[in-house]
Amino acid sequence: MAPSSETAGTRGQAVRSVSVLGATGSVGQSTIDLICRNRDAFTVEALTAQTNVAALAEAARRTGARLAVIGDANLYDDLCAALAGTGIEAAAGPDAIVAAAAMPADCVVAAIVGAAGLAPTLEAARQGRRLALANKECLVSAGDVFMSTVADAGCELLPVDSEHSGALQALAGASAESIERITLTASGGPFRTWSLDELQHVTPEQALRHPNWSMGAKITIDSATLMNKGLELIEAYHLFPVTAEQLGAVVHPQSIIHCLVSYIDGSVMAQMACPDMRTPIALALSWPGRMAAPTQRLDLASIGQLSFEAPDEVRFPALKLARDALTRGATAPAILSAANEVAVEAFLSRRIGFLDIARNVADALEAAEKQGLIAPAANLGDVLEADSAGRRLAQSLLGRYV
Repeated sequence: MAPSSETAGTRGQAVRSVSVLGATGSVGQSTIDLICRNRDAFTVEALTAQTNVAALAEAARRTGARLAVIGDANLYDDLCAALAGTGIEAAAGPDAIVAAAAMPADCVVAAIVGAAGLAPTLEAARQGRRLALANKECLVSAGDVFMSTVADAGCELLPVDSEHSGALQALAGASAESIERITLTASGGPFRTWSLDELQHVTPEQALRHPNWSMGAKITIDSATLMNKGLELIEAYHLFPVTAEQLGAVVHPQSIIHCLVSYIDGSVMAQMACPDMRTPIALALSWPGRMAAPTQRLDLASIGQLSFEAPDEVRFPALKLARDALTRGATAPAILSAANEVAVEAFLSRRIGFLDIARNVADALEAAEKQGLIAPAANLGDVLEADSAGRRLAQSLLGRYV
C-alpha cells in the first residue's frame, strides 16, 4: 500500500503539481515512484519521453497525468492508442516537449539526457517556478546562458545529482566568504583498481556494471571514465558561490559520503546517505521540508569503514579534460560534453575502445581550439552551434582509433 501524505512527511503542505521531462529514464522513474507513494501530496501535469511509448503510457496511467508527450512525432498514433480511454491528452514532437515544459506546474523535474534537454529545460526555467535539475548539459554546455535565464526569471533551482544535493545540504545557507572548498566524491567506477593495460581491453558490458549506482547507460560509462565527476565539477561551479580552484574531487568507493564542504574555520560538513537517487529527488520535491523515501537506511557499524583516495588522472584523464575545459571557459565545456556523447556512443557500439573515449574528447577539443571554435556563448543558439561542432569534430576523428 502506498503511504499517505501524512506518513510521507508532507502533512500540512499544499499539494504540489509536478511535470517530469524524461519520465522513462532512471531519474524520471525514480521520481514517479516517489509521486505514486505520495498520491495525496502531488498531482502530475505532464510527462515526456523520447521513444518509449509503453513506459510513458504506463507512467501517465499510474500518476493520472494530464498530458503525455512523446518526442518522436512518428510515434504519436502509438501513444494515442496506448492512452485510449484514459482521458490523458497526448502530444508529440520536440515543440510539444518544450510546450509541456511551459505548462503551469509548481515543480518541473528536468531529466532529459543530453543536449536534447537544453531547450525544454530552459523553457521550464523561464517560467520562474521550481526546477529540479538532472540534465547536466544545461550547466555544462550552457552554464552562463542557463544561469542568466534562471536569475532573470526568479527560478528556484534545485540540483538532483546526489553530489550537488549533498553540497546544497552541507552548505546550509553559508556565506560565500566562509567556504574554503567543495569536494565531490566519486565511486571510482568498476575499474578503480585496473591497470592501464587492463583498461585497454574493457568491454561495454563490463563498463555498464557500476558497483554502487543503477543509472542509464551514458552516465554509467561517464562514471567509469570519471568524466561524470568532471562534468559535475563544472556544474558545481555554476551552482555554488565558489571559484574553479575551490572545487575538488576525491574517490570514495563506498558512495556513502556524497559531498564535503570545508569551511575557513577548519570545519568540514559531509552529507551522507546510502546510494539511491530517490534521496536527492525527494529533497528537490519537498524542499525546504523533507519527505519520506523508501531508501535503505545508513548503518555505519555494518559498513565498518569508509575509504578515500586521490583520483588517478593518468588512468582516468577525462577528469583533467573537464577541469581544463572549465578553466578555458567559453564554449569549451559545450564542446567537451558533445564530443563525449559521441565517444561514449562509439564505445557502446564497439567502434572504439574504452581509453579512446578520453582520447577522442581531447582531440576534438584540440581541433576546436585550432579552428577558433571556442568562443563566448551569448544565447542558446551559440551553445547549440558549439554542441554541433563538438559532435562533428568527434565523429570525424573516430577513424584514428581503430
